[in-house]
Amino acid sequence: MKTQAEIVVIGGGIFGAQVAYHLAKYGRKDVVVLEKGEIASGESSHAAGLVTQFATSQAMLKFRMYSVELYSELGLFNHVGSLRVASSKEQLKELERSVSRAKALGLDCEVIGPEEAVKHMPQISKENLYGGIYLPRDGQLDPYITTTSMVNFAKQLGVEVYTNTRVTGIKLSPKGEVRAVVTDRGEIRCEIIINAAGLWAPRIAAMAGIHIPTTPVDHQHIALRAVPGHEFDPNTPCLRDPDNLVYMRQEQGGLVIGGYEPKPLPRWIDGTPWEHGSKSFPGDFDQFEMLLEGAIRRSPFLDQAGIITLVRHPGAYTPDCQPLLGPMPGVRGFWMLAGMSLNGYGGAGGMGKLLAEWIIEGEAPVDVYGYRATRFGNYYSDFVYAAERTCESVKYYYRLHFPHDEHERARPHRVSPVHYRLLENGAVFGEKFGWERVNYFEPGKESRRMGRISVSGAGRNRRSSSGCGRNTSPPASGFVCMT
Repeated sequence: MKTQAEIVVIGGGIFGAQVAYHLAKYGRKDVVVLEKGEIASGESSHAAGLVTQFATSQAMLKFRMYSVELYSELGLFNHVGSLRVASSKEQLKELERSVSRAKALGLDCEVIGPEEAVKHMPQISKENLYGGIYLPRDGQLDPYITTTSMVNFAKQLGVEVYTNTRVTGIKLSPKGEVRAVVTDRGEIRCEIIINAAGLWAPRIAAMAGIHIPTTPVDHQHIALRAVPGHEFDPNTPCLRDPDNLVYMRQEQGGLVIGGYEPKPLPRWIDGTPWEHGSKSFPGDFDQFEMLLEGAIRRSPFLDQAGIITLVRHPGAYTPDCQPLLGPMPGVRGFWMLAGMSLNGYGGAGGMGKLLAEWIIEGEAPVDVYGYRATRFGNYYSDFVYAAERTCESVKYYYRLHFPHDEHERARPHRVSPVHYRLLENGAVFGEKFGWERVNYFEPGKESRRMGRISVSGAGRNRRSSSGCGRNTSPPASGFVCMT
């Protein structure tokens, strides 16, 4: 094993593979990738393999468009297309709005009506189908083959890869600069560390004195057998139905179905065990039942399909379900590429390319301020609070978001001395940096989510299940609108 390199990438999943490949492609060939197990043995081994270019964020849309282009050039992608359908009028309006922006950025997509959606995928029902988006250049890939191929391409460009090599420490200079990575096979002196360790990214960051709030949250997939007379051929588009909270892709005539459950379950909130690898856990049908019902609403014949397997596996999510990307102030030479669940293979190519360019050129070529690795305050060092907030964001990932929506879980976290007096007088609170502050007064208002009625703020316990609700000092700023 080498004892010195310019750049050490920690993590042999798709993100580590992509950033290593792009660094070498752009001339930085003194790169080492460290993987504690085998290549693609962590989160990457459990991906469903659906890849869409669609995104509401301009930066993420560009990342995904580049990823599909890259996979296609390397012969790793199957352009079966995808459908994103609207099972409500509100969803259709949101899709129409998003498509207008996506087209302006060059994405090949169009809004279609129910009849055309059924033409693309005859197995879906037109009941409560208001239309959708068709993306002909979307598709699917094999996660394991894609990751191992990207690693091999990187190796061909000069990158060295060490598997079954676990990082045990990080050495810093007295000024807080990266000096070396310590492993169970020896030490590698380096100038730059890229933390692409997936589920283990918080533990790697902690070795450099950094806290990052990613939480492992369980995600489930079910594989269904083909139903005679309703088989899906290999060129069937991938399907996403956000109103029914599910996504689907064909496999051997049947379907693989996943989605976003109403009660996501966190796992290992204080750190993923080093010994965890590619192991899946037994499925929880009670948790998954609502998603399967959603799939059956869209394709009623699925109630006749036999179940091959239901598996559960954790993925690393951030409290806002967006990635952690870029340098970490305070530790010169330490870069983040983590918290990538929900943005996996679709975002990996583009984000790997961006991070390589950022390291080489000294600035990001795209505005990624919303993904900066420092955006979460110190109050997220409370593991339970971070897990609660993360699970809520996962729950709402497929649901419509409305202006002025406020979080509901892990509240109140920090309150002023007059908080409960204001609450009794009809205050409706927002939250800023963990502090409860009054948005306006409206006695009797029950919902923090504009799109639906939910748990009453006035009826909440004064302390959340995470032991929050600390009454310390008033928030630094606030505002009130009297109506």
